Amino acid sequence: MSQRSKVTVVGGGNVGATCALELARADYADVVLVDIVENLPQGKALDLNQMAAVVGFEPYIVGSNGYEETAGSEVVVVTAGRPRSPGMSRDDLVQTNEKIVGSVTEQVAAQSPDAIVVVVSNPLDAMCHVAKNVSKWPKERVFGMAGILDTARFRAFIAWETGASIKDVQTLVLGGHGDQMVPVVSATTVGGVPLTKLVAADRIESMVERTRKGGGEIVNLLGTSAWYAPGAAAAQMVTAIVLDEKRVLPCTAYLEGEYGIDGLYMGVPVVLGADGIERILEVELSDEERSALAESSEAVREVVGVLTG
Repeated sequence: MSQRSKVTVVGGGNVGATCALELARADYADVVLVDIVENLPQGKALDLNQMAAVVGFEPYIVGSNGYEETAGSEVVVVTAGRPRSPGMSRDDLVQTNEKIVGSVTEQVAAQSPDAIVVVVSNPLDAMCHVAKNVSKWPKERVFGMAGILDTARFRAFIAWETGASIKDVQTLVLGGHGDQMVPVVSATTVGGVPLTKLVAADRIESMVERTRKGGGEIVNLLGTSAWYAPGAAAAQMVTAIVLDEKRVLPCTAYLEGEYGIDGLYMGVPVVLGADGIERILEVELSDEERSALAESSEAVREVVGVLTG
């Protein structure tokens, strides 16, 4: 491989392959795609490398069934695990994916002891705890992708409702990556204009509810979890880290008193750069939003309590 930065994506399914594609298109790092299924990551890597001739990116993509090729990675994205199927909640996945994420974390930590881990596997908040406990790495280097995806869904619904460009919609979704997530309406604007000035309260509530159930809506339509938006969201986080962009993005971070929550991974706005999570930002919330965030934290704590490790 070249002297470029190296990024590993564990899990060669739809989310992992989309993340690898977006990273390759960003053109700054070589990518290792790992999966336990024989020939799958090798085939997808070959396909991606040949795509480079069409779209013009330079990074080299390697497919592997082991972890030797991942050595020296700056960032490792963990997408491995069972996806959701219709009727299955994220919480139903906890014990199955705990074993998978734990094994993956152990192996990537051995090969890349200075890496930053971005967890994507569900149930996201609980899997962040697994990765942190297994790696024993500081909280700044182990965190999850959820808020960017949830916020993207809310932004899409707002853009459709208002007829405005999605580029001009600014909002934030906090809390656990589940049905108790908290879209922050008080911090939502369209071109700087508060959403509450543009859309009736009942329509806003409808968009909030659709955002909370956004993952389930796609599962019901496709029979499996989403992959384009999650893969792109994970790639955005990797870019912020490797290029030290200091982006303010909603990520699943380990809280130690922020927002009145202690010892729990929750979605909050952070500054993301070369050191991982460099700062957690506390935004002003309405009383209703703060109460909803507390409820979300209790729901997450309940799922984390199911972990066996």
